[in-house]
Amino acid sequence: MSGHSKWHNIQATKGKADAKRSAIFTKIGREIAVAVKEGGPDPRNNSKLAMVVAKAKANNMPNDNIERSIKKANGELGSVNYEAITYEGYAPGGVALIVQTLTDNKNRTAGDVRHIFDKYGGSMGNSGCVSYMFDKKGVFVVDGKGMDEDDLMMMALDAGADDIVFEDDVCVVYSLPTDFTAVRDALAEKGLTIMSAEIEMIPQNTVDLDEATIPRVQKIIDMFEDNDDVQNVYHNAVLPEEEDEE
Repeated sequence: MSGHSKWHNIQATKGKADAKRSAIFTKIGREIAVAVKEGGPDPRNNSKLAMVVAKAKANNMPNDNIERSIKKANGELGSVNYEAITYEGYAPGGVALIVQTLTDNKNRTAGDVRHIFDKYGGSMGNSGCVSYMFDKKGVFVVDGKGMDEDDLMMMALDAGADDIVFEDDVCVVYSLPTDFTAVRDALAEKGLTIMSAEIEMIPQNTVDLDEATIPRVQKIIDMFEDNDDVQNVYHNAVLPEEEDEE
């Protein structure tokens, strides 16, 4: 079904970045802070926080760090407010980039993002300059190991899925952004193991690059991913598949 190459391209890049980031706990801590601000400090009553905590544990974030992040976000250990800001522009080769950040200092972050665009051959644009090339989708990665694909597909469709893609031992379920919570809850109620659940930007079309441009595009993406303020980077380039680093 549609979306396979798009999802794999994005997930491969994100997985590679996640594996090499020394500051992954910092990034997850910011996600925890935002989730607590939106829905409170109890994961049992805050489904968004529950998903971020699950993500933290999947990345081997110690429980002490998780609890400290929740308490800090709840004002028990001081407080800090993060603002979500999205930047758009182009990488070398005309590749569209969407850079999503969470920051406590928007002037610092804006300067850092502009610097990366300029230094590594990209160009920063105005809001909306490339986002029209992407579709916002709920993306759920479901553990499909040992399950019949037809049965899993029917369960996902029954849960309200907009599209479904199978790859190896996982099933990637797409939903409309407005249906994100309902689909997530429905999948969980069916006893399926949700490995990740996020709102993502999926490119409508992809860009093929020549061999000389590929490393330049990978470099600018890596530099954004290495910045503590950057949470997600989405692009429409076709990049070589790489093994996720452990």
